[in-house]
Amino acid sequence: MLEDRLADHGARVRVIEDCLNGRRTVWEDPFKPGRNGLIGLAQRIEIHSPLALVILLLGTNDFQSMHEHNAWHSSQGIAALVSAIRSAPIEPGMPVPPVLVIAPPRIRNPKGPIAPKFEGGESKCAGLASAYAAVCQELACHFFDSNLLITASPVDGLRPERSTNTWRSA
Repeated sequence: MLEDRLADHGARVRVIEDCLNGRRTVWEDPFKPGRNGLIGLAQRIEIHSPLALVILLLGTNDFQSMHEHNAWHSSQGIAALVSAIRSAPIEPGMPVPPVLVIAPPRIRNPKGPIAPKFEGGESKCAGLASAYAAVCQELACHFFDSNLLITASPVDGLRPERSTNTWRSA
């Protein structure tokens, strides 16, 4: 979808998505193995290089009820991911891609079947955007707070929903 939207505006790009439901920054899921975002990241960067930009939009799953993480922990996970991207074994002469970190929308009152999985997440994620911004400034990478454009859905309290006042459609 992002690739299509950019193409509609004349940008000739290829967007490679690497989405995985339940992925965390650097921690495993005790019930669904393979959700640690750090595992295999450097190899994925190598496979797809050269890259013009790497976008990281992770963090929500760091606040599942089985984890005691807070915003600072998640920001350190993001720092580890940025480090892995920058040290990926790309071919000599290829540029190291810049990184854009996007803070996910804040968890708001988890509801429905997923609510027990995110119990306490609303308080644990407090300050996530600020923590990410600080890490990005320290690491000299790009940062965007998605909360400026979107909010968590009132349906489940987690997934992004378009904000009625700020979402712009092309």
